[in-house]
Amino acid sequence: MSKLRVALVAGEASGDILGAGLMQALRERHAEIEFIGVGGPLMEAQGLRSYFPMERLSVMGLVEVLGRLPELLARRKRLIRTLIEQKPDVFIGIDAPDFTLNIELKLRQTGIRTVHYVSPSVWAWRQKRVLKIRQGCDLMLCLFPFEAQFYLEHQVPVRFVGHPLANSIPMQADKLAARQALGLDADDCVVALMPGSRGGEVAKLGALFLDAAERLRSHRPGVRFVLPCANAERRRQIEELLSERNLPLLLLDGRSHEALAACDAVLIASGTATLEALLFKRPMVVAYRVANLTYRILRRLVTSPYVSLPNLLAGRMLVPELLQEAATPDALAETMATLLLDGAAQTRGFDTIHRALRQDASAQAADAVLQLVRS
Repeated sequence: MSKLRVALVAGEASGDILGAGLMQALRERHAEIEFIGVGGPLMEAQGLRSYFPMERLSVMGLVEVLGRLPELLARRKRLIRTLIEQKPDVFIGIDAPDFTLNIELKLRQTGIRTVHYVSPSVWAWRQKRVLKIRQGCDLMLCLFPFEAQFYLEHQVPVRFVGHPLANSIPMQADKLAARQALGLDADDCVVALMPGSRGGEVAKLGALFLDAAERLRSHRPGVRFVLPCANAERRRQIEELLSERNLPLLLLDGRSHEALAACDAVLIASGTATLEALLFKRPMVVAYRVANLTYRILRRLVTSPYVSLPNLLAGRMLVPELLQEAATPDALAETMATLLLDGAAQTRGFDTIHRALRQDASAQAADAVLQLVRS
């Protein structure tokens, strides 16, 4: 069996999870394999030699990116040069489309096979990007069925692989076991706070979520909170915000899945975590804030009526979305208080979505990548 060299680039924590699962599935199918590129701790644990820390690519918002643009462009230019020299058998860009799509285009022009794993939201905004994807990408791997349909209509080779989380998260989570693991009482009313995994998100949403938690206590005096921190930097950020407050809040290092399994409901930033909350069948309130200019630009560009994955997957407003000025501490607390009284109406639709996404994604993605390499 000849040795394969696979290059991967992931830009944030959710991409690191997907990348690690794909790498493991590839190695199970092809023992002689070398991984190069950029990834986080999970991908490094699977044997990736990362050229620089993944954290340098984690930027949110159009305006926020501008301050880091020179660094991002310089890193991308060097990375393209390195990868062309290394001549991998295949390059896999995982999410982070503003960074990876350009790499795919440049590498494909030199004859390197390219795969994009996780569709950008081309169906929602900047639809012309599909032309660049068609030029730069030999294969698009989609996590959601509505995305695959869009690519078929635009003649882009595509495979719907499902979402790895739909396989790794059980159909019914054990709330009691999760509470015991976290030292929470079985009878507690528990709300998870998840203000995002990026520094910029926590800066925009951290204080807002903690203010909402304080307001929620006046509606539900006995409520307790858990907040999983994505990494040590995020924990420091949250601890600073907590220094002036007196909240019954349990800070966790990672362990977001245990927090979701243990909670009764979750206040959550828009993003991949909303899908995790859906898969754990936990009722949620979605909130998001970005720079005002970013939001004004997005409002003109976005064609989708929803921002959160549960609503996009359901094709209707299943979970409340409070964005920008609508995301006030009082509004979030009131919406959450209502949800704690009756979250079942929201979560009834979650089970069907979970089953549809349960396709053993890492295995499907690995099969598709190897099929491309051998074709």
